[in-house]
Amino acid sequence: MYTTASVLLKTLADVGVTHIFANWGNDHPAILEDLERQRTDGGGKALLDVVTCPNEMVALSAAHGYSQVTGKPAAVIVHVDVGTQALAGAVHNADKGQAPVIIFAGASPFSVSGEHKGSKNEWPMWGQDAPDQPAIVRQFMRFTAQIMSGKTVAKTVMRAWQFATSSPKGPVYLWARRETLQEEIDPSVLQTPVDISKWPSVQPSGLSPTALNTIVDALTNAEFPLIIAGNTGRNPQTVSLLATLSNLRSIAVCTAISPALCVPYSHPYLVGSSFDGRIAHLEKADVVLIIEADVPWMDTMGSKLVDDTRVFVLDVDPLKQQFGWSHVDAEMLCRVDSAVALGQLINAVRLADLQTSDKGALNARMYERGTKLRAFHEEWMKELLAAEEMAMGANGTVLTVPYVLRALRKAAQAHVPSGNNILWLNEGISNCDLVWNHIQPEYPGSMIMSGGSSLGWALGAAVGARLGAQVAGKDYELIVAVVGDGDFLFGVPSAAYWMARRYKTPFLTVILNNGGWASPRYSMLGMYPNGVGSKATGQQLNVSFGPDMPDYAQIAAAAGDAWGRRVASASELQSALEEGIRAVVENKRSAVVDCILEQI
Repeated sequence: MYTTASVLLKTLADVGVTHIFANWGNDHPAILEDLERQRTDGGGKALLDVVTCPNEMVALSAAHGYSQVTGKPAAVIVHVDVGTQALAGAVHNADKGQAPVIIFAGASPFSVSGEHKGSKNEWPMWGQDAPDQPAIVRQFMRFTAQIMSGKTVAKTVMRAWQFATSSPKGPVYLWARRETLQEEIDPSVLQTPVDISKWPSVQPSGLSPTALNTIVDALTNAEFPLIIAGNTGRNPQTVSLLATLSNLRSIAVCTAISPALCVPYSHPYLVGSSFDGRIAHLEKADVVLIIEADVPWMDTMGSKLVDDTRVFVLDVDPLKQQFGWSHVDAEMLCRVDSAVALGQLINAVRLADLQTSDKGALNARMYERGTKLRAFHEEWMKELLAAEEMAMGANGTVLTVPYVLRALRKAAQAHVPSGNNILWLNEGISNCDLVWNHIQPEYPGSMIMSGGSSLGWALGAAVGARLGAQVAGKDYELIVAVVGDGDFLFGVPSAAYWMARRYKTPFLTVILNNGGWASPRYSMLGMYPNGVGSKATGQQLNVSFGPDMPDYAQIAAAAGDAWGRRVASASELQSALEEGIRAVVENKRSAVVDCILEQI
């Protein structure tokens, strides 16, 4: 017997989806039945690998991590309206992080007296019959649709797949009533092939000839050109392209709220990385090239352009249509794929160099600009190194974040000397800029963030990233999630570490434990630096988890047999990190190192 569910699952497999991250409910009998039919017919193997997820937000975070590593969609299955709501902030992250994920939810039956197979027969189904279920997530989706029939489900899935995989990529949401999923279909419907080649993603676009020539001329004749890069690293191919363009024209590069590595930290013209709206050397720039930066700088933080600065924006969505407000005073807004546009710029610069009548003067100018930029880069690296030398805080009793991160970087490099087979997941929250600056990743795709601001992505994403790495043939020797203590709890560790154990996806978690939620306190201080709250403790402000904070390592141990240790002194930090890494690499167990910082 074949049903609508049979065609749904087969179409997902045909389009290249390999994993379903599932949280089952009473709307899924037809899916569960067909998965078992597939195993019976296929010698114990279903078309798709099912990952059981005890929590929906962890399920979507895992699918998000999977897509970040593979570049391809994963599927998430949840239970009616309540499961859709339980996807929680992971929906925001998938949207803002441009993660191609196919979300499917069943819906309460519409028949009540046995008129159709699948009629209401359990009391929750009355309350779960939401008037507009997809409205829960519609504004975050690239596409939403109801599956109406087993005869058309393949086309509905393919249309959703096109939206998910066309830039700006992102999540899509499909839903179906229980009767529809259980609709029996003729075998010919299942056997009718879908020609995947006829459902392509939208081709990436490039710069117009006018824009290309204008930008190359501006970069060449500028006194201090600056590239501000944001999301470019989501496509690993752009990393070498961006470095090449910077080298060809001695252009300073600063990253702004980057969720993936844009350029190696050793790049001599990288002059800063910003998460606070302050862009290094912006006041010097007379030409600024903004490439896929959601928030290139913040006026309220003192970063402003000099009058008459020429600004060019290259972005797949230059108007930021998902934002309530976004604007940059720019000469040109170009809707482009960054990899295509960077390739065009590189070729145009090289052609211009061949055609120039005075190569000596051009080379001299580029050398002079490059010399200044190398000095800026070296000064920045020295400042970071000096911060790492301070093991303890001002009161001499607690670890500093730079010191912890240097120890982590060295411990990881000792076990993976090449450094190119480590995946870093950065959800350091108030310390995420320090994670970038003191881990100092070098390789495309080697450090990623969610791309959104809903906390709790990293733990589930680590599980999904490990599964995705197996599919993509990346086989990381070590996956490290750097999180805050509050963020650790947002990640639903009981579900995440249980999944890591069951599906053999171990990872190291390093907790930067400041005793609660530092970010709300920092936000208050930003508005009221001398207010009465500035003198209040974290406990008084109700943002502290102390003094009786949870034992985070033991949560992971109980849920997933993880190794764990709490560290409060410099003398024990290095050995704890090394032991945690050995637990992951050699013993294939997840590990948690809880590092005690100055408490809020």
